[in-house]
Amino acid sequence: MLYQVVLLTSIIPFAASAVDVTIPLSAPGGAPLVAPDLVSLSIEQDRWVDWAGTTEQNQFFYNALNNLAQITNSPPFIRIGADSEDHTDFSYDVEYEEDIFPASSSVSPYPEASNITVGQGFYDVISHLPFGTRVHWGVNLRQYNLTAAYLETKALIQAFESQAVKTKGITLNFIEIGNEADLYHNNGGRDSSWSVFEYVPQWVQIATNVSETAGLSKTSFTKLIGGAFAGSSNNNISGFSPQAIFAEGILGTMPGALITTISQHRYSGSFCAGSGAILQDLMTKSYIRGNISVFEPDIKATFAHGLKYILGETNSKSTIMPSFRVSNTAGAALWALDYSLFATQVGISRLHFHEGVGYKYNFIQPVTLNYSIVDGSPITPLPPHIQPPYYAAIISAEVIGSTGHARMVEIPIDATDVSGYAIFEHGHLVRAVFINHVAYLPGAGVRSSTHININFDGFGPQQMEVRRLDITYANATSGVTWAGQTYETTDARVSGTLQIQTLNVCDGLDIQETEAVLLSFL
Repeated sequence: MLYQVVLLTSIIPFAASAVDVTIPLSAPGGAPLVAPDLVSLSIEQDRWVDWAGTTEQNQFFYNALNNLAQITNSPPFIRIGADSEDHTDFSYDVEYEEDIFPASSSVSPYPEASNITVGQGFYDVISHLPFGTRVHWGVNLRQYNLTAAYLETKALIQAFESQAVKTKGITLNFIEIGNEADLYHNNGGRDSSWSVFEYVPQWVQIATNVSETAGLSKTSFTKLIGGAFAGSSNNNISGFSPQAIFAEGILGTMPGALITTISQHRYSGSFCAGSGAILQDLMTKSYIRGNISVFEPDIKATFAHGLKYILGETNSKSTIMPSFRVSNTAGAALWALDYSLFATQVGISRLHFHEGVGYKYNFIQPVTLNYSIVDGSPITPLPPHIQPPYYAAIISAEVIGSTGHARMVEIPIDATDVSGYAIFEHGHLVRAVFINHVAYLPGAGVRSSTHININFDGFGPQQMEVRRLDITYANATSGVTWAGQTYETTDARVSGTLQIQTLNVCDGLDIQETEAVLLSFL
């Protein structure tokens, strides 16, 4: 569908402060290459078929993924697993899946299944994903059952070897064995003596079984994920870390030699209520950097072994506590945007934002909800829809672009509440993005702006096109638009007239509280 482009030349009139920024015209040495699928997804395994569909694809979910592929030429990388991967068993008597769920509550309106039994169809529906999707799949370690691991892996490989999957270019890039094994001693998976010294030999035993069943080798396309631990070495009191498993010799084992990427997990906390103060905490520039920089020792250790590093599961506030009006808000979209872009600056190559049916922090709600995500009370059926954080994925995709050659550096800004990044293609400056981290909330009074004076380190572009993320309030859960367009539609497809400002670079621009702007230099 074609959309009319409306060029706007007006700017926001009131600026409470001003900052000067200098943007390099050429990519600085060491500017990281940013993958098109930087912002990717992690799907809780227990309701996987709700996301994918069974006999037919879930068109809403497909469209939401395809929107991103249309911008970057690459769909999001999809991880299927998480905690429920360690509660999954295979049965030839099951077609898709049979789940046992605990009772719903006001704290967890959509609880995770305590037991998942799956059949071949559970894996086969991977064919419903967009063309070219890369997949990272989790297999049960917690049960420590060689037969269960064998049956899951056999079904998984059969699905990816099917003609339906091959025709769509969908690939199994990684198998993950066990989710957050560092927490097994807390969740009943192991006793209190559980340690990394027991973990490594158990992982090696199950991983050897999985690797042989899947036919993996150093030359095979599919490789293994290492780690998948719940925290960084700085805050993991159980002693689990990349450094610890390296020291235990995991990379020198047969399956360990198939590890090419280390994964760790991060949530920005969990709170019992969704006050404006907590939302401002989430959005704060220094808070975001603290949640990412804590992984720097782990990343450094990972790079020393020639491996890549990802956040294989991450999101804002944990669903364990009610986080309504925080995790599902427009302010969380700004958090996710800056969190993702800053992650590239410390060596994180991809972030998988975790999703589960009815989870508060979702980018996408893929099926009709019959109960409130706030308190579990019955509601008028709410059809599939995107939530405000989805706009972070859209904007990130536009920031990165479709060439596959984008490099990015953070722009030094002498302000505690504004961040910015410059994007280069083939070494040349093409775009910049700025984020105002101040949470503008109802009752706050006049909405102020920061004026950004743009300078270059040489003779640079004279004009720029500006796209804005329009947000009424930081705690809004709907009504967000990106460059005048909305994805809050019945089919997840974009709607509305594209609105782009054309400004003179020498005039700079104003950025409101709770706003993001993307500049494309002409």
